[in-house]
Amino acid sequence: MKYTQFTDENVRSMLSTIGVHSIDDLFRDVPGDIRFDRLLELPAAMSEPQLRKHISELAAKNHTTEELVCFLGGGAYDHFIPSVVDAMISQGSFLTAYTPYQAEASQGSLQAFYEFQTMVCQLTGMDVANASMYELGSAAAEAVLVARGMSAKRGVVLAATVHQHVREVVHTYCRNLPLDLCEVKSGAGSLQTDLAALKKAITPNTAAVLVQSPNFFGQIEPLDEVSALCREAGAVLIVATDPLSCGLLKRPGDLGADIVVAEGQPLGIPLQMGGPWCGLMAAKKAFTRKLPGRIVGKTVDKAGRPAYCLSLQTREQHIRGAKATSNICTNQGLMALRVAIHTAAMGRSGIAKAARMCFDKAHYAAKQIAALPGYSLPYDGPFFKEFVVRCAKPVDGIIAACRDQGILAGVALKDFYSPEMTDCLLIAVTEKRTREEIDALVDALRKV
Repeated sequence: MKYTQFTDENVRSMLSTIGVHSIDDLFRDVPGDIRFDRLLELPAAMSEPQLRKHISELAAKNHTTEELVCFLGGGAYDHFIPSVVDAMISQGSFLTAYTPYQAEASQGSLQAFYEFQTMVCQLTGMDVANASMYELGSAAAEAVLVARGMSAKRGVVLAATVHQHVREVVHTYCRNLPLDLCEVKSGAGSLQTDLAALKKAITPNTAAVLVQSPNFFGQIEPLDEVSALCREAGAVLIVATDPLSCGLLKRPGDLGADIVVAEGQPLGIPLQMGGPWCGLMAAKKAFTRKLPGRIVGKTVDKAGRPAYCLSLQTREQHIRGAKATSNICTNQGLMALRVAIHTAAMGRSGIAKAARMCFDKAHYAAKQIAALPGYSLPYDGPFFKEFVVRCAKPVDGIIAACRDQGILAGVALKDFYSPEMTDCLLIAVTEKRTREEIDALVDALRKV
């Protein structure tokens, strides 16, 4: 049984029509040293019953966070998702309408996006939000481009405590643009941005400053002081944040942020092997016409009934053409709907309670682990739901030993900050973790 419907004759006919002799001719512009020059190592073709059995056996090898106790973090978190989220998002009217092309005919989707924007503004303390981005990395990079578009300045300052993957995306976006990027490390013995170094890095030519709070290590940055430095130099302050933390901490907008970006995954999106997720972007009103993607607005129709429309669409597919602020268009509208449903279901008190539980449980875990021989909390400073542990034994061995007991103990920081953090483990504690599970982690670490 073949898995494609094309015969050899079909293929020859298509190649002849477009004027090439072979499939390889279609890829002649791809350098030979990076081309795959052999057949895939796949088993022989199977019947449908055999194939279904084979796929089931492969799937059975996967383990989920419902089977393992998850203390992983570093940008991906095991949070509670109310059952209503999956129930509503599975409805055909939502599931198939991931982006409205005949927009005004899709009043249900537009209303959901409008509510999404409203809740993002309420969470972040900003004036306007767009109808989502791909993920935090693209949101942060697009925010830098927005800041660049507001002035002729060329400097961009990145805090090294921003997630490494996010910084890499920003560098990729800006690689061929007339921008000067520099990074500012954390202070000595600290996991917070060095304010003295930041002040020195910010010049009259600085267009934007990007910081993350809570940062990659879970530490809460002094955003009010960073904001003062930006205002003094006339630079745009971009803050990347954990949206759930806004239920407990002061919102970035209340601390002087000009643009706020976030990863929406903590708000109703499963880990799902890293994506698709949903980037959030919100800003002060002055940035409205520079925001990428789409902004849904609310108006009334001829009969005076509420109506929703795509108020701004600054993408190249529409009238902006070459003047478009971005080519981001379809994004993960379905993921934005998940965020909207989740946030509405949790409500103001639910978000606040979940954030408080993350904070309290993380601090309980940190205190218990710090009391163990061979483990320490090497850095001071306020943290939200993640913290760094220094280990006397090899981190990979600790992770493997805990994994054998059904516990995902955390993220090895050597993969992000080497060699200075080769002996460090990043542990995240969400509201889902019970006291018994935290104690089990502590016991597993003790046995190691």
